[in-house]
Amino acid sequence: MSFLNIAFPVETAFPYMQTLMGMLAAYLRPALGLGALVTALMVFKPLLMGLVQAVVLVFKPRKSLEQRILAHKFSGKRMLNRMANEYSLTQPNFANELRNMAARD
Repeated sequence: MSFLNIAFPVETAFPYMQTLMGMLAAYLRPALGLGALVTALMVFKPLLMGLVQAVVLVFKPRKSLEQRILAHKFSGKRMLNRMANEYSLTQPNFANELRNMAARD
């Protein structure tokens, strides 16, 4: 017997303890790494979101105010024409009124 048996009685009493500790470390290591990654992402989230927004603006720039106004007007005209098509069989006069409203500026 060596003095290590006195210093570490658990390892001498349970020889499989080292295997269990190895397995525990094998399971905890990825979890701790994932936790560190999530923590880093949470800390740098504002910076990362700013970088993502900058990349999006490079590839898809924002439309000007005039372009957005024209797109909104065009979507309104499409909606009126869609409604006119729905009512064309049941209420033709109402459908014509909707088409006239869509044709205005």
